[in-house]
Amino acid sequence: MKRRTFIKKSALGAAVLYSDRFLIPEQIKIPHRKLPTPTAQQARWQDMEIGMFFHFDIPIYKPGWNWRTWKDIPNPDMYNPKKLNTDQWIEAAKALGAKYAVFVAKHCSGFLQWQSDLYPYGVKQSSWRNGKGDLVRDFIDSCRKYNIEPGLYASVTANCYLGVDNPGLVNRGKGGDPEKQAKYAKICERMLTELWSRYGDLFEIWFDGGALPPEKGGPDLVPIYKKYQPDAVVFQGPTASIRWIGNERGLAPYPCWSTVPHKNNYNGPGDPKGEFWLPSECDVPIRNHDWFWKPNSAHKLYSLESLIDMYYQSVGRNCNLLLNANPNPDGLIPESDFNRYIEFGKFIRERFSVPIAETKGDGESIEIKMKKPEVIDHVIIMENIKKGERVREYRIEGLVVP
Repeated sequence: MKRRTFIKKSALGAAVLYSDRFLIPEQIKIPHRKLPTPTAQQARWQDMEIGMFFHFDIPIYKPGWNWRTWKDIPNPDMYNPKKLNTDQWIEAAKALGAKYAVFVAKHCSGFLQWQSDLYPYGVKQSSWRNGKGDLVRDFIDSCRKYNIEPGLYASVTANCYLGVDNPGLVNRGKGGDPEKQAKYAKICERMLTELWSRYGDLFEIWFDGGALPPEKGGPDLVPIYKKYQPDAVVFQGPTASIRWIGNERGLAPYPCWSTVPHKNNYNGPGDPKGEFWLPSECDVPIRNHDWFWKPNSAHKLYSLESLIDMYYQSVGRNCNLLLNANPNPDGLIPESDFNRYIEFGKFIRERFSVPIAETKGDGESIEIKMKKPEVIDHVIIMENIKKGERVREYRIEGLVVP
C-alpha cells in the first residue's frame, strides 16, 4: 500500500543529523477528477515488494535445443528431476525475503508439468515418478508450507508441440486455419481451467506476452478467471491488473507511476494523469538473461552489487522485483545461486528492517526530531496509495554538520 522511493546517501558522505524534515509540497488539486486507486488485491501485491520466479522445463535436459526449430522435440522420458525438492526452492525464496512465488507450469516447449490429458506431452508421459508426478502440486504445497503466496505462469501464445507461435496463432504463428485455431483455443481454455481450479487460490497469474483475444481466434479466458481465480492479480493478458516494466533487467525508470493512460498491454513509466491503476513488476533472471538452467553458466550469476542496484531501481521506484531461479536437471537450485539469494536477502534486511526513526502524517510538512545525533545514509519515503497517487513532488531537508 505504498509508493516507495529510496534516497541514497549524498556525495557529501555520512552526516550527523540533529533534525530531519520531510517536506511534502502542496497536494496537487485536480478539479472534477477522482484519482484512480488500487483494488485491495493490487495494494496487497504492491506491499509484497519482492517475489521469486521459477523457470523449469524439459529443454534443460537437451542443452542447445531451440523450440523455434520446430523439430527434435525432447522426448518426455528425458524429463527426470531425480532430486527434486520444491521445499528447497521455497527456502531460497524465504532467504531472499520474497513474499510470493511464480512457477512456470507450461512454457513455449508445450510440456505440461501437471497431470493432464490435454495432449500427450507432459509429466504423464515421462518416467519421472512413473508418470504420476505433478510438479505444480509440489510447488503449491511447498508455498503453502512456508507461507509464500503461490502464482502460476502458463503461456498461451506459444507451444512448440502444437505448432503455435506468437501471438498465439497455429501453423507456427502464421494462422490461416480457423478450425485448427479454434481447437487450440479450446485446449488453452481447458489448460487454464485445470491450473486455476485444482490448486486453490492463486496470488498471481502470469501471461507471457498476453493472450490473443477471442475475436482474433484466441481463448476466452475471462469467464474462467472470474469463476476460479477472481482475487488473483494478472500480469498482462486479459483483465490485467499489473504490468511489465518493459525490460528484463530488473530496472524501472524514475519516476514510475502506478497509473497508466490505458490498460491494453501498456509497458513503461506510467502517467501521473492516467485513469487506470496498473502497477509494474520488474522481472529479471539471477543469471544474466538465462531464464532456464544452462550448463557452465555459473559465471553469469549477477553479483550482489548488481542485485542491490536492481533493488534500488525496482522496489525503490514503485515496482515489485520478481527475481528468477534456475533449478538444475536434478530439480535443485544450484548452491552458488542459493548463496546469492541468502546474501541479497541479508543485505535488504540489515539495511531496511530496523529504521533509526519513523513517522507518518498528513499535510504539507512532516517532521522527525531525533533524541540524539544520528548518522543517516538512507531515507525511505512512502505514500498511502489506497488514496491514490497524490504526491507530485517532494523535498527532504535535514540539519547536518560535517
